[in-house]
Amino acid sequence: MLVVDNLHTYHGYLHVLKGIHFEIKKGEIFAMVGSNGAGKSTLLGTIAGIYKPRSGTIVFENEEISYGKVEKIVEKGICLVPERRQIFDDLSVKDNLLLGSYHRYKNDKKSVMEDFEQVLDFFPKLKTMLDRPGGLLSGGEQQMVAIGRGLMAKPKLMMLDEPSLGLAPLIVKDIMNILKQMKKTFGTTILLIEQNVKAALQIADHACVLDRGEIVIQGKASDLLEDEKIKDTYLGISKKERLKL
Repeated sequence: MLVVDNLHTYHGYLHVLKGIHFEIKKGEIFAMVGSNGAGKSTLLGTIAGIYKPRSGTIVFENEEISYGKVEKIVEKGICLVPERRQIFDDLSVKDNLLLGSYHRYKNDKKSVMEDFEQVLDFFPKLKTMLDRPGGLLSGGEQQMVAIGRGLMAKPKLMMLDEPSLGLAPLIVKDIMNILKQMKKTFGTTILLIEQNVKAALQIADHACVLDRGEIVIQGKASDLLEDEKIKDTYLGISKKERLKL
């Protein structure tokens, strides 16, 4: 579905992504883990069209989108749920959700409202707070709105940037379960960017480790969890944590 090949992205003179290559198959959860400053958010921004690569290719469903405009990439079926949710504090939950369908609302209002009802069925808690301003929601509720807003775009590929950031452990578990259920219910392919290594690898099909702009290891997520050297060198999982895995 998505093939990223030899991708190089700069921020000014700073070489952030250095020859990135990976593939994501349709219907899978692909996790990319790494520390702050590894280039994870820049990678998502490059795929989404926010940043333009210096070289390399991004191919989505056999079409190159490396230098496409953001709105055109959204129309092709790629959606980005940004870090720290970034919902609109002053808008209601309903309006925040409907913003995800802005590119098709005028021409397909009936279908949009059908999707809206489906999203509410998926997030029944949001049904009780449709008129509540986004700024009055808890972090976990805001993340539900952010994911629901993404679903309103009818994505084939949803990219999530640190969905567990700032959330309590029990809420993180709920969010990861939501992603697994989303894959099952909607058939959505997911690219998950995370610092929470354990949470990400436990739900992913395949994964890779990004370190200072380069992919240093990739493979089945279960294999990465079981490899002691990888845990010590790249994933930063303590011995105590390894015993729990």
